[in-house]
Amino acid sequence: MRCVIQKVTKSSVTVDNKLISEIGLGLNVLVGFTAADTIEDIKYCVRKITNLRIFEDENDVMNRSVIDVNGSILSISQFTLYGDTKKGNRPSYINALGGEKAEPLYNEFNRQLNEIVPTYAGVFGADMKVEIHNDGPATIIIDTQNK
Repeated sequence: MRCVIQKVTKSSVTVDNKLISEIGLGLNVLVGFTAADTIEDIKYCVRKITNLRIFEDENDVMNRSVIDVNGSILSISQFTLYGDTKKGNRPSYINALGGEKAEPLYNEFNRQLNEIVPTYAGVFGADMKVEIHNDGPATIIIDTQNK
């Protein structure tokens, strides 16, 4: 499981020119799954994401989590996080988990996040336009294969 977490001032997702979800202060999370991923990987990522101290405190030090700042999360499924570029110029997505198996993991990931922080989602498998106002910029990558 891979997550790209960006601290944002706002973020939104549209599909077919229709606004699906939007947040203000919080985290934009791009998430991809592979065949080895389990519920334990989801729990690990949820715990890490919701407790990441990447928001500034009163001393302008990154010392607060999305929970501490009463922020939200916009979660976007993105199989291309498993794009392999070792051979040639066209990425291979052979390591990305197929939709039938990935969608339930994505839904469970969002459910667990939403138990802790208000979490909004894109549309699984859709051609989404994601607007990200990265603050800082601050971007963190979590890969459960490297925990």
